[in-house]
Amino acid sequence: MAGALDATPVRAELLSHEGPFGVGYGIAAFTPTGPAGSDPSRAFEPAYQAWHEEQLAATREKEDAFVRLARASLEAHVRTGERLNLPDDLPRELTARRAGAFVSLKKDGRLRGCIGTIAPTRPSLAEEIAANAVSAGCHDPRFPPVTADELPELVYDVDVLSAPEPVADRAQLDPARYGVIVSASDGRRGLLLPDLDGVDTVDEQLRIAARKGGVSLAEPGVRIECFEVVRHL
Repeated sequence: MAGALDATPVRAELLSHEGPFGVGYGIAAFTPTGPAGSDPSRAFEPAYQAWHEEQLAATREKEDAFVRLARASLEAHVRTGERLNLPDDLPRELTARRAGAFVSLKKDGRLRGCIGTIAPTRPSLAEEIAANAVSAGCHDPRFPPVTADELPELVYDVDVLSAPEPVADRAQLDPARYGVIVSASDGRRGLLLPDLDGVDTVDEQLRIAARKGGVSLAEPGVRIECFEVVRHL
């Protein structure tokens, strides 16, 4: 309603409501009293847009070197079609280490892409993150490629994975702490990162990971591994 009547003078009238002793809905009438766009005091869209841009700017300001590298890599690829030349001032943790990493993109609080590697595939963690950022934005089959107009709206997470370890007893798992990999004997496997919204139990975590890999937890030869991540925001 606020959007439909943005910057429009209105007269508001409460028609009915449910008392505090029950669950109900307020019913109100909003009657325009002047031309659309004639009341700057009710211009909610510019105020929201300014707040939204401030929030995104604050998020970018707090990004560490891992996330800044992911952002720069995807933006270079989308805008120029070229691979980013790695900056010279990257910390040694990025240049002298190898590890698997996942890059996740969100837009308006919703997933916009996520691609990663369980184990290192490139000479350095920096190159792993740069490549996976491009894949998350342009090659995640669940989403269309990110466009240049979307780049300012994206929020990035970078998860650096520890080496996976076999799980002998499901009781040692904790979906808030450990990610899981469910593998079948023929090579099918699914992975789920830890500490995801809405994933609160081990059974749920394993079921989702198995489904992603096309694996049945009941089939013979299924192997479960767990790993930890360091999440960079």
